[in-house]
Amino acid sequence: MGVKFITNRELYKEVIEPVSNARRFIWIGTADIKDLHVKRGRKVVSFLSVLNDLIKRGVEIRLLHAKEPGANFRRSFDKYPGLWDAMERQLCPRVHFKHIIIDGRLAYTGSANLTGAGLGIKSPDRRNFEAGIVTTDPELISSIMNQFDEAWMGKFCKSCGRKAYCSDPIVRHVIKR
Repeated sequence: MGVKFITNRELYKEVIEPVSNARRFIWIGTADIKDLHVKRGRKVVSFLSVLNDLIKRGVEIRLLHAKEPGANFRRSFDKYPGLWDAMERQLCPRVHFKHIIIDGRLAYTGSANLTGAGLGIKSPDRRNFEAGIVTTDPELISSIMNQFDEAWMGKFCKSCGRKAYCSDPIVRHVIKR
């Protein structure tokens, strides 16, 4: 594949559908998160159901998002106790990137949040106008993973100008040297 530019409905096929095939890990970075729904066979289910099934198969999942999700997401999340302990979740109010990385072999970066109108199965008349790239290029995947990992590990917490809005700091104690 290399690098492929995708828009709107292609996002679902090229980004969300491959998530089910993950074997080792999935990293998801998003500014906004909602209870998006996806097709599973003839059914429509919460994406959290897909993540829950992956955890049962031993796939590690990291979810990094900028704000607390709404009530619909929380109600769905509560239906999947496998996610409660096994899925790693962190909040960072500075996160605005949108990344999905699957097994370090496929990555998406673009404008679409983890919402129905961004990446879900909304009808064309209810979708956002989104764009991004999907890649299998190892160098590009490494760059995307590096950005995600730096935020995940709290590299920017010490100098962050949004601490007043951070309800659960990634780095709570800074070691002085």
